[in-house]
Amino acid sequence: MPRKTIFIIGLLIVAGVLYFKDDLETVVSGFRVKVVDYQPPAKTVWLDQNVSAEQLRWFYHADQGTRTFGIPHEWFMALEQPTIWPPFTAAPKLSETNYLGRFGFIPDTVIPGKPDALPIGFAQGGPMADANGAPWRNPHSKADMTGVGLTCAACHTGSFTFRGTEIVIDGGPANTNLFEFQKGVGVSLLLTRFWPGRFARFADEILGKDSTVDERMALRGQLDLVLKQYANINALENKVAANSVVEGYARLDALNRIGNQVFSIDLNNPNNYASHSAPVHFPRIWNAPWFSWVQYDGSIMQPMVRNAGEALGVSAELNLLDESKGLFKSSARIDVLHEMERMIAGEPPSKTKGFDGLASPKWPENILGQINMPLATEGGRLYNTHCKGCHGPAINSKALPPGDALALFEDDKRWIKNDAGQMLLDVEMIPISHIGTDSAQAEGLASRTVETPANLKIKDGSFGPALGELVEKTVDYWYDQNKIPSEDRKRINGYRPNEIQAPLAYKVRPLNGIWATPPYLHNGSVPTIYALLSPVKERPSMVYLGGREYDPKDLGYFSNKIKNVFALDTTKRGNSNAGHEFSDEKGPGVIGPGLSKDERRALIEFIKTL
Repeated sequence: MPRKTIFIIGLLIVAGVLYFKDDLETVVSGFRVKVVDYQPPAKTVWLDQNVSAEQLRWFYHADQGTRTFGIPHEWFMALEQPTIWPPFTAAPKLSETNYLGRFGFIPDTVIPGKPDALPIGFAQGGPMADANGAPWRNPHSKADMTGVGLTCAACHTGSFTFRGTEIVIDGGPANTNLFEFQKGVGVSLLLTRFWPGRFARFADEILGKDSTVDERMALRGQLDLVLKQYANINALENKVAANSVVEGYARLDALNRIGNQVFSIDLNNPNNYASHSAPVHFPRIWNAPWFSWVQYDGSIMQPMVRNAGEALGVSAELNLLDESKGLFKSSARIDVLHEMERMIAGEPPSKTKGFDGLASPKWPENILGQINMPLATEGGRLYNTHCKGCHGPAINSKALPPGDALALFEDDKRWIKNDAGQMLLDVEMIPISHIGTDSAQAEGLASRTVETPANLKIKDGSFGPALGELVEKTVDYWYDQNKIPSEDRKRINGYRPNEIQAPLAYKVRPLNGIWATPPYLHNGSVPTIYALLSPVKERPSMVYLGGREYDPKDLGYFSNKIKNVFALDTTKRGNSNAGHEFSDEKGPGVIGPGLSKDERRALIEFIKTL
């Protein structure tokens, strides 16, 4: 066929694809990745939270041993975005900073002039295994492929923008859409396999242009294995979809997802895959190492079980099937998890110094506006009347007398000690029957059960205790392999036993830094603190999450209906915005009298000082 004819046919194909682009996108609508538009901020600032830029850079990218996306780091950097693009034409890279920003991931520019190639919360790990458990190697160079996964910083680093300035909140709640991003990686892999031209470019980058046909076929086989794994997970998701609550931005059904990973995917048991019934807003983590219990429902006591469970939940490799390879052998890095915990915790709290480690952020008056101190002082009196009983004395508020700065730490009835004699804040558990907030998260943990084989020797089929025991066995395997002495194990475990509980209650904690942690309530169903201080009937029934602009008047995100924003319907179970209500109308969840608009404004001004 003449070259001119081939060229004309090629042009017709490209023109046809472009002409029918909308129809093609309709065909793959089930694979469409929906993320909000993202405008990079003019500048980004970090507040002083008692941790250096160098420490933060380490924390953002420390390898916990996670393999969140089931692919090597080298693949992640080579993949193109999950969009329909003209055949044989390169699409922008998936790892492009501005594209990842659309999912809520924050570029790491904490060290001026030295941006990191990965966003905050992404870590490149060591050699990884494929879905069959075999070492994952490059078919051309035979070199080990390295893992890539999320760290705790991905979910516990927040940010918002105000008039072109982005403010990063270390230890704050992320505004990410993790489920949609994992879907995006899957679609990108699918297009790499089947969309004209993509695999050739992918192979050139991974293998090199001088690779052989056999090496490219081997790479294609690796890709097919990953796609099979994604298809299996997608089938499990579809099985429970009818009963699942969409998470969207700023939320994740974390405990259920951890359970699905270890008890269903790692254990290869579809019966253990549960619906996502109780998405929660990512919690803030400053001071948390010194709480007696963590998780919204106060379900976990030991720091290492909490942290190792997080690593397993974001897909650290875990062997639960092959006894010859060591049951409970995992890629989770217990040593790194401990170092991250130490950075956040700092030294134990004391009556003279208060909390150490990662500090809560202070209101940046140079960006968000000055605090009205006379009004904040009035708000402090209201706080002591309406909030102090549960949340405790305010920490270091300049709106209160100087003698009140360490009042929480001098309140002996709020503190207990761990096995090393260190102070722990004994967080109070408020029954759901009193607080009236959505019960799905607590009830889900209390009612879920799992099946485990006899050889794992998991004594309890209740989800919480079974998860705690499985994680402990995984940590102990690492201790044994690394010959960690008994006393060091106690120290790394935070001098606390592995205790799990499932009360129908939610914990309360100090409110320092609460202004920087929207949206509110444990499920993120209230966009601002002003709405939270208002009667339920005045709270918005539909909350739009995914936007970044901060509202310094009402303290929260502006709830705007922008393109591809996540619409949180508060009428659905798991999403209720009821409870924690100040109202003159008595009923479930009413915890105090109605507050006038002026009183709400005074409380908000005080909260800025926390």
